[in-house]
Amino acid sequence: MPSKMPNPNRSLLSVEEDIEIVGQANDGREAIALTHRLQPDVILMDVRMPVCDGVIATREIHQRYDWIRILILIKKFKL
Repeated sequence: MPSKMPNPNRSLLSVEEDIEIVGQANDGREAIALTHRLQPDVILMDVRMPVCDGVIATREIHQRYDWIRILILIKKFKL
């Protein structure tokens, strides 16, 4: 699924030969829907997302798909 927003993490991961990026969500609700459809092995989840944050999305995904590993990403911005 093409992303509406640029993502430097996608660029970093795409150079790894043994990693296939199968989806990218722009918000937590979309992450939950993509997980249901794609059922990936691993999810890289950003905590700060619009609509439904990554904490809530992670909780919902883990309750439904407890075998999927979720790595939490926390971006720190300097003001």
